[in-house]
Amino acid sequence: MLLLSNDEVKQVLTMDLAIRTLEEAYLEFFRGQSVCRPRINIQVPLGADGKVYNWSTVEGASAGSGYFAIRLMSDISYIQASDGVRTREKYCVRPGLFCGLILLTSLHTGEPLALMHDGYIQHVRQGADGGIGAKYMARFDAEVVGMFGSGGMARSHAEAFCAVRKVRRLKVYSPTRDHREAYAREMAEKLGIEVEVCESPDKVYRGADILAGCTDSVEPVIRGELIEPGTHLVEVGGLLDEATVDRVDVALRFGLTPPPVGRPDWVVEGDSLAWRVQADAAAGGRVVGDAAARLPAEKVISLKDLLEGRVTGRRRPEEITYSERGGLRGIQFAAIAGKVYELARAQGLGRELPTEWFLQDIRN
Repeated sequence: MLLLSNDEVKQVLTMDLAIRTLEEAYLEFFRGQSVCRPRINIQVPLGADGKVYNWSTVEGASAGSGYFAIRLMSDISYIQASDGVRTREKYCVRPGLFCGLILLTSLHTGEPLALMHDGYIQHVRQGADGGIGAKYMARFDAEVVGMFGSGGMARSHAEAFCAVRKVRRLKVYSPTRDHREAYAREMAEKLGIEVEVCESPDKVYRGADILAGCTDSVEPVIRGELIEPGTHLVEVGGLLDEATVDRVDVALRFGLTPPPVGRPDWVVEGDSLAWRVQADAAAGGRVVGDAAARLPAEKVISLKDLLEGRVTGRRRPEEITYSERGGLRGIQFAAIAGKVYELARAQGLGRELPTEWFLQDIRN
């Protein structure tokens, strides 16, 4: 069994590879060769300070590649307000440390193959999804990106947009000046493009062909009344406000997790389900809705229908389009973790853990 750190994952996982891998994984899912479930959260409130213990898992299996993956997270989360902005913060043990792991197993033998950090894969797979959305929905001549946020997601999404469009300019705003300036320097050097640091959020909208909200805000980041015609939207973290929902002409949905065997009516429209200690027992698991679920059905198209030619994406240059992550996380992690494992094996990366440590002779 192979133990892989984020640094080792980074040596083999590129944005181009992630985009290709996810597109292949979606096609496999559309052919009925893979399966996944929604993210499940188990939450336990810890006291009056609003902190919550959160255990989160998502899983998927690919018959084509022969891999199963489960991604698990264990953290303490809470809402923090600063300068009028509410964000969701989290940590494990202490601030600055996080527990996120991916366990990869073989479908053919059941053998545990790898245990790897999820952080770098999480950023890259989210960015790759944003890139795929822009590939099929942004204008072909899109060359200016407007970015809200300056963290890891903002970095991976900028790289993904550059992988699918000839981006020449990036405009960025985040609340902390030092953060947005450091981000601008890094992206200009890494991507070889012009990067403009905006001193106010409204300047990000001007001339942006692709507009991305990549923050940990729990409130809307993109303001619908400021979006210019022809913009493609991506939102990670915050919600879409009502004005944005009203202005979106076409929204791309990657797909929904299939219902359980024997329960065709049990479809999760949102991104995840949560069970919480002290929650209303009658409510049961609560669906966390995504933006596409809030849009009128006539505005939403599926990636499957788009790739098979049954629908078109952007119909006119002036349309405002949107792409969301959908509910296929388990398939994403199985596909990318499997590819990372193969490349790491080939390059001799990681630390070997004796497989027998994880096996037993007592039937469970």
